[in-house]
Amino acid sequence: MDNRVKLYDIVDPGQPSDVFAEVRTLIHRCDPDFDFTIFLKAFADVECLFRGEYPGYRASNTKYHDLAHTCSVVLAAARLIFGAMIEGRIISHRAIQIGLIASLFHDVGLIQTENDTKGTGAKYTVGHEERSIEFMQDHFADGPLPPEDVAVCAQCIHCTILTESPADIEFPDDEMKFMGQVTGTADIVAQMADRHYLEKLLLLFLEFQEASLPGFDSALDLLEKTKEFYNYAARKRLSEELGDIAPLMRSHFNARWNIDSDLYAESITHNIRYLDDALEACRGDVLCFLSRLRRGGIAREYLKATDL
Repeated sequence: MDNRVKLYDIVDPGQPSDVFAEVRTLIHRCDPDFDFTIFLKAFADVECLFRGEYPGYRASNTKYHDLAHTCSVVLAAARLIFGAMIEGRIISHRAIQIGLIASLFHDVGLIQTENDTKGTGAKYTVGHEERSIEFMQDHFADGPLPPEDVAVCAQCIHCTILTESPADIEFPDDEMKFMGQVTGTADIVAQMADRHYLEKLLLLFLEFQEASLPGFDSALDLLEKTKEFYNYAARKRLSEELGDIAPLMRSHFNARWNIDSDLYAESITHNIRYLDDALEACRGDVLCFLSRLRRGGIAREYLKATDL
């Protein structure tokens, strides 16, 4: 395949069926005997949950943390697992299943119950990971995932909480610790490599605003702080706290698509450079900056939700 291909030219996270098909392809290439029965049922249930077709719950209404985001994290997790196995790492069926399920359930806590009609699920931004864990525990209360595996999935979800250090999480063994690193890494790189990442930050600000999350005075303030977050928080977390496993993506793309590069890293670099250029050109002029965020019609959606 042409090495000029971009990340989203391969699999579109906005198509859940394509994501599941690719995950199955990747895992079966390294582990032909892996049983997808539990994950397939969970994947279908989570898809119904986001769409508002799961009993007792409203449809997802957070614009940033949507079904496509969850699918992108699941896909990134599978790619990291595949890359590790291509490099010779032995990963058990149990560990693969835990890594995939943790990624699948990591943000379901942002979805409201049917009786919760005030605002949107964004109000649960702070602490949504615990709500995600509670939903997952209830979902598997009667099986088929054993309680001890649900407990490890919960530990993996904790690795997506930026204010927590994965080093403080007591995993039962190194294999499960690796699955925690996979979950946390997948969450970061899938977001920052999104082709609409900069535009979606406008929607993320609206979520933060509803959650009364301090530290961001405006959407432009969030955008201005994103470069700092990447350079001084995300990169450090990836390389130090999450075991520096993101480079496994290169092994994945090489083996799966004959592309000798990490398309996630390339996309993240492109996003940060574009952000830097736009900030330099606009120098605090929010309308100027919005005029440069043209993808997906997201800036227009943001303008409709604000007084600008």
